[in-house]
Amino acid sequence: MNQAVREFNTMHSDFHLQSILVIDDDVELTEMLSTYLTSMGYNVIVKNDGEAGLSEATSGKHYDLILLDVMMPKIDGFDVLKKLRVSHTTPVLMLTARGDDYDRILGLEIGADDYLPKPFNHRELVARIKAIVRRHNLSASGGAIEQDLLVNGIFLSPSSQMAKVDDVELVLTTTEFLILRLLMLNVANRVTKEEISLKVLGKPLQAFDRSIDMHVSNLRKKISAVTVGEKIKTIRGVGYMLIVGK
Repeated sequence: MNQAVREFNTMHSDFHLQSILVIDDDVELTEMLSTYLTSMGYNVIVKNDGEAGLSEATSGKHYDLILLDVMMPKIDGFDVLKKLRVSHTTPVLMLTARGDDYDRILGLEIGADDYLPKPFNHRELVARIKAIVRRHNLSASGGAIEQDLLVNGIFLSPSSQMAKVDDVELVLTTTEFLILRLLMLNVANRVTKEEISLKVLGKPLQAFDRSIDMHVSNLRKKISAVTVGEKIKTIRGVGYMLIVGK
């Protein structure tokens, strides 16, 4: 454990995480995670069923990240995430069964920021936490001198974390916000999935990984709900492009 802590502290030096909510009915696993993360100075709260987890997540307390299991009593992880996303954009890392692509895709469709198959290595968990929190902090900070963006009826303000389409505000997850920002910064130019994965998700694109596709699909749905006309074009086999208005 001491070696693991030293490794984490080295990786942890460039961001500051305060509080993690773990929602999982595996008591042995949650006790291990709580001990591991608490030993590194984090405030870890554990709830062992979906109902209690949702109540805690929406209680008004601030959490930098939620680790959310899929299969749980009372309310499963999917329903917890659906209800959470109605009013909260707290970053969520879903814990899914290894090899269950359906769970992963559905989690991303509902609004998870990323997923991690069980059983997982502690180094992989730390890497995912680091990447999610880093991009959430980037979105929250907005950049000291970054300018507001306006392209084809889409307005994005990094400093206030606001995105609007035709003056209607969008409720975006951190991942969706940063993908939109990247597309707007490269308007009329194709942005590859590899670039999105590295710059937004903080990890190399893996073969058969549909994370980017699902995040962009969610972003499109939210945009199309308030306006007409295509805004994001798919470059088949390559990536995406934000279209310049006519």
